[in-house]
Amino acid sequence: MVALIRNLSQQEQLNFLLTNRIPRRFATRFMGWFSGIESKWLTRLSVALWQQFADDLRLDEARKSEFSSLRDCFIRQLRDGARPIDPREGIIVSPCDAIVGECGRMSGTTLFQAKGFPYELADLIPDAALQHRYRDGIFITLRLKSSMYHRFHAPLACDVRQVTYISGDTWNVNPIALRRIEKLYCKNERAVIELHTEAPDSGICLVAVAAILVASIRLHCLNGVLDMHYSGPQRLGCSAHYDKGDELGYFQHGSTIIIFATADHAMCEGIETGNRVNMGQALLRKDARSKFEQSH
Repeated sequence: MVALIRNLSQQEQLNFLLTNRIPRRFATRFMGWFSGIESKWLTRLSVALWQQFADDLRLDEARKSEFSSLRDCFIRQLRDGARPIDPREGIIVSPCDAIVGECGRMSGTTLFQAKGFPYELADLIPDAALQHRYRDGIFITLRLKSSMYHRFHAPLACDVRQVTYISGDTWNVNPIALRRIEKLYCKNERAVIELHTEAPDSGICLVAVAAILVASIRLHCLNGVLDMHYSGPQRLGCSAHYDKGDELGYFQHGSTIIIFATADHAMCEGIETGNRVNMGQALLRKDARSKFEQSH
């Protein structure tokens, strides 16, 4: 048993060194170039190699079976009906396929990236109005593994009027790094997307966090890609309406979405750290009692 624990510790150390102590920006730029090469034989070879390290890579759900590049495989679309959307009113669905990381109700504006690693909402989202809006609210960290479906969708009917882009690093966001690097999400590139609904006092906000290797976020409400080459304004105005389940955009590699809900929400059954969720699965529900309890 001692030998097993020592071996797992050594593997974790090696994983951390390989994914975080390499020149992250160089590796990310290289992977961005490599994944965009359009070659059928190179793509088949790359995908076959990828499957050796990711036994949960499910390409049988993809809309097509042949890909023009590795990036084309990363951002694959799924067959119609592969991800049913929970239709119930008052239910906010998962915007993506993911593993649930830390989740729960914030204490004021304090939340956790991993056990023993708290951080402040202000370090993640620079907007003071949003910090106040989501005070004592719910947060759920959704980690997209590299093998997962990379597109993300509207968790409820909403409008998007502005995206705030924050440039930063490209740390790996796997559990090993989250247990070692404080405020990791607050260091990485990210896009803050507030989802406006008909209820003025209730809200949902998504923070899409990029990571090492193809740190790139594509949002359909904006022109262009948010990545390390982007040098435009931080606040990007837009005007787009989405119904529940409509596609918002995609990552060009695995990463993380942190979803925030105001205090009048509660997590649905089965939303716990370590569990897998699929896009369209019930994630949160409106619960007026939650807001009442917070004020008493």
